[in-house]
Amino acid sequence: MSWDEFADLLNGLSEDTPLVRIVQIRTEEDPEVIKNYTAGQRKIRADWHRFKAQQKTETETNEFLKTIEKALGQAFKNDVKGD
Repeated sequence: MSWDEFADLLNGLSEDTPLVRIVQIRTEEDPEVIKNYTAGQRKIRADWHRFKAQQKTETETNEFLKTIEKALGQAFKNDVKGD
């Protein structure tokens, strides 16, 4: 079976199937929706994010940390100047 055929079959699944629900939980971005998740849904989401984080290379992780460090440095530098 080709990837396109497989993807078409997945796209045709009803929203109430377990697979589709798990994908929705894993990819949800709305904080209001996430806030109302059950403990089981939170675990599914946390497990997925933990798995994805483990897939990152050391270089990707270091680049992300540098970006955060720079952003925080700018934020606090501006904050200190305002005092």
